[in-house]
Amino acid sequence: MGGVARARQIAQQTIDFFHEAVFAHHTEEEKDLFMIVLPKAEAGEEHERVRRLVDQLTAEHRDIEAQWRQLEPHLKKKAGSEKGKVLKGDAAEVDRAAIERLVRPYQQHARIEETEFLPLSAAILGRESADLAALGLSLHTRHVVRGARQGLCGS
Repeated sequence: MGGVARARQIAQQTIDFFHEAVFAHHTEEEKDLFMIVLPKAEAGEEHERVRRLVDQLTAEHRDIEAQWRQLEPHLKKKAGSEKGKVLKGDAAEVDRAAIERLVRPYQQHARIEETEFLPLSAAILGRESADLAALGLSLHTRHVVRGARQGLCGS
C-alpha cells in the first residue's frame, strides 16, 4: 500500500475510532457506569472519592472531545477548501503539538480509569453482585476494545 493510501486509511480509522468508540464510550460511562457506581458508594470518604473521580473523568472527556474537534478537520475532506485533507489524498499539516495535547491526556485518563476508577467500581458493585461488577467492566471496555481491533494498530 502506498504512502498516500496508507495515510488515508489511518485517517479514516482514526475518525471512525473517535466517533464509534471513544465518544460512545464516554457517553456510556457517564450515563450508565458513573450513575450506577455513585449511588452505591458508601456515604462519606468512599462517596466523595467516587464523586471526585466522576467529576474529573467527565471533565477529561470534554477536554479530549474538544482536542479531537481541533484535529478532525485536518483529516477530512472539506469542499472548497484550499488546504489539503488527508482523506482527500492531499498533503495536510497536522500540528504535532495538538496531537500531543490529545494523546498525553488521553493516556493519563485511561490510566486513572484503569488503576483507580475501575477497581473502586468493581469493589463497590461487587458488594451487591458479581453481575453488577461485570457490567461495569463490560461498559468500560466494549467500545475501546472494538475500536482498537478495527484499526488504530497502524497509526
